[in-house]
Amino acid sequence: MTTGKRLVQYALDYKKLLITGIVLLGFAVAADLMGPLIAKKIIDDHIATSLDKTINFTPIAKLLAVFFSLAVVTAILRYFQYLLLQQAANRIIQKMRNELYGHIQTLPIRYFDDLPAGKVVARITNDTEAIRNLYVTVVSQFAISGMYMLGIFIALFYLDPKMGAITLFVLPVLYIWMKLYRRFAAKVNHIIRSKNSEMNAMINESINGMTIIQAFRREKQMDGEFNELNDEHYKYQSKLLKVEAATSHNLVDIIRSLAFVFLIWYFGGASLSAESVISVGMLYAFVDYITRLFNPITGVVNQFARLEHSLVAAERVFKLLDRPGEPVSDEKIARYRGNVRFEDVWFAYKDEEYVLKDISFEARQGETVALVGHTGSGKSSIMNLLFRFYDVSKGKITIDGMNIANMSRQTIRDHMGIVLQDPYLFSGTVESNISLGDTRISREKVQDALDAVGGDRVLKHLPGGIDEPVVEKGSTLSSGQRQLISFARALAFDPAILILDEATSNIDTETEEIIQHAMDVLKKGRTTFIIAHRLSTIKNADRILVLDRGEIVEQGNHDELLALGGQYAQMYKLQAGTSSRVG
Repeated sequence: MTTGKRLVQYALDYKKLLITGIVLLGFAVAADLMGPLIAKKIIDDHIATSLDKTINFTPIAKLLAVFFSLAVVTAILRYFQYLLLQQAANRIIQKMRNELYGHIQTLPIRYFDDLPAGKVVARITNDTEAIRNLYVTVVSQFAISGMYMLGIFIALFYLDPKMGAITLFVLPVLYIWMKLYRRFAAKVNHIIRSKNSEMNAMINESINGMTIIQAFRREKQMDGEFNELNDEHYKYQSKLLKVEAATSHNLVDIIRSLAFVFLIWYFGGASLSAESVISVGMLYAFVDYITRLFNPITGVVNQFARLEHSLVAAERVFKLLDRPGEPVSDEKIARYRGNVRFEDVWFAYKDEEYVLKDISFEARQGETVALVGHTGSGKSSIMNLLFRFYDVSKGKITIDGMNIANMSRQTIRDHMGIVLQDPYLFSGTVESNISLGDTRISREKVQDALDAVGGDRVLKHLPGGIDEPVVEKGSTLSSGQRQLISFARALAFDPAILILDEATSNIDTETEEIIQHAMDVLKKGRTTFIIAHRLSTIKNADRILVLDRGEIVEQGNHDELLALGGQYAQMYKLQAGTSSRVG
């Protein structure tokens, strides 16, 4: 389906508002275009015929009253027509933005790996705003102009069919004009929208990385890179501006002059004929209508640029909407026991560049399984697969014997909890960041979760308690406070499977001890996976998996692996030796 047809489909969802608005517009145009006919009647029937005698002002006054009344009716109808068309346009964009944002929730994590956040934001905000201009301004102006042009042509044909037919020459001129404009402007507009997205992405990245930029004195470099991108944007804007300047009022003025040439030639020739005499009122009406004809033409021409901007933006939005997503499922299942099994699992983020190779292990209900290994060994990839952020390339993962590939992602995650190395906090309060707005989690449950992880000791200095405001990313809180809030968030949902992804790497020793104590209490009956660089935090794990280049090279408990004298023993001795030297 073409972009235009899809935009029409959105409009049809609010056809009652649109049809009512267009009907009111039709009546408003009809009332407005009666004006020149009334003026013709006044001139021809009451002024021109009364030049040699006293003018009777009574019928003239009545006609002027009708003229003024029609102007008032036109204003009222145009007011309500405007409200209806604008309301329909705003409703269309509201629906489109909701669908776009909702669709983003269904896209796989892999999609966001490839597309910067700033570009996604540009699709939802800038591009939909451009489409809003299409419905609010462009379509509205085209509807109004089209209605006026139709009414004027009807009036011209009513007054004089031959002259009405002559004025139709403006329609093919407008059509050819628009086609030529679109042929050039489409390419340039695509580049402009792309550059705009790139600037949004760069701004977003710069704000998120401002600490690093300033710490390493990269302000001028970043400024130079942005200026270069902005200069490219300016260059293409200038190209488009030259076309718009050449094809706006200049061409309208030429067509208007040509129309008056035809008018003078036609009526001038008729006035020289003894058989045909043109009345003053007729001439006035024709001049008035032709003058009025070029107001909507100007309106249409001035919308060409916005039309093209909007269509390009719509193509980008529909391209995102057409990305395959997975519907968000509300299906619930009973809380599973938490027996996890990886069977011959292979995984690659790209093609066949496998980061996990033939991974097989089992974690039984209530067990704590730790994953250790050097950076890039595949620890986080295993957790990404368990959460179904990504799907396995080969092999399968089961929970309580059920293949997770046969379950919806939301159903699987309903009984899982995760604490990341760098926890993300949303704007709101401590409470809202723990409950995430889930009505099943009361304030008491939030407080209990905080108490369970020792959060009351770390957060006791916050004046607002669990109602303490939290800004985006929790930048006003310490890393330990953010981590404990994230930990309490996971526990408040009472997961059957709990994943700690480097959860203690960014916090101080005292806070780590608080979390470690909480873990000892809370892991009963819950399958827990721990990814840790600090091997001292996983001494009590039931099983430790040592990964190297995507393969499990060792497994066992802490004492067994030390006795084995392999990679784990070397890593542990290295960390223990480093700690003792630092101490």
